[in-house]
Amino acid sequence: IFMTLDKASGKYLNDIYMLAWKLGVKSTYYLRSQSPDSDNSDDDTPAIVSISVNASNTSTIKYKNYKSNPNIPVIGTDENYLGTSGNALEQGRFISKNEAIKGKHVTVIGKQLAEQIFEHKSPLQKLINIGKGKYRIIGVLKEKGSNMGMGTDKICILPIQNVRQYFSNNNMSYAINITPRPNVDINLAISEAEKTFRIIRELSPRDANNFEIKKSDNLIKMLMENIKYVTIAATFIGFITLLGATISLMNIMLVSVKERTKEIGIRKSLGAKNHIIRQQFLIESILIGEIGGVLGVALGIGIGNIVAILIGGPFVIPWVWIIGGVILCLIVGLLSGVMPAIKASKLDPIDALRYE
Repeated sequence: IFMTLDKASGKYLNDIYMLAWKLGVKSTYYLRSQSPDSDNSDDDTPAIVSISVNASNTSTIKYKNYKSNPNIPVIGTDENYLGTSGNALEQGRFISKNEAIKGKHVTVIGKQLAEQIFEHKSPLQKLINIGKGKYRIIGVLKEKGSNMGMGTDKICILPIQNVRQYFSNNNMSYAINITPRPNVDINLAISEAEKTFRIIRELSPRDANNFEIKKSDNLIKMLMENIKYVTIAATFIGFITLLGATISLMNIMLVSVKERTKEIGIRKSLGAKNHIIRQQFLIESILIGEIGGVLGVALGIGIGNIVAILIGGPFVIPWVWIIGGVILCLIVGLLSGVMPAIKASKLDPIDALRYE
């Protein structure tokens, strides 16, 4: 669950910490007897809760003679970030609770950024400049790749209090990332989060939420919506391609009829009926289409499975798509051969024999 907060309340940062504290304990009743500083076992809490803020997307990293482009994203977060972000460490350690609270000058960087700066050397305990401050590298994230232009392979992660002190601006947007435990229903967790935060912000029943709650499956829905448009575009492009292939094959068959005019005249003079001539050219057109279809299927299976093997996927033979492709090629060949076959069957045998 992702909660994005607006700037409506002057004390919204306190609201963030209050909500994060409340969502990390068992019940509202239990809250009243505990303080945010009390130690609660992580295993007893119904959710992993992390606070994060986007400090900058245009930071520059410096190390000795190295200087990056001004396109490095910097975020501030707490010690629970790894549990809610889906990232993992490859080297070192993550930001501790004490470092997050005190705003220490430490950082965890992405794998790609580490390789760019230090090449094959260990980046741990090295001092780098992020913006105007110096930070000690304590960890490196595992490579994760990017999704829709977003990723953590070139990111710098700082303690959230450090970001508040050195990167603070009026446009900062804080987020609370919540990952419920396996035995906690996510919809109940969302309802509890919304109810708790409305109480914290003293919203009346008539007031609209001045915060937003997003589930991770909403991101999947957004992706599927984008894929839908890509599918529509691909279908349109495929239709245009098939139309072009149909017209090209029809032109080939028309040229074939013209070049074999005398042959058609001879066959007709020997008693060949019009339907036999039509069948001949239709069969030829269908055969050409099917040969192209078989070659396409073989090429598709070959290239597709080579790629699958390279990325560690299984070998697949898509029988449904193969049968569909063969039927589609049959239809294309049939449509392409109708006009040339009719034209060939209507040729006058005497004129055909005189054709040079």
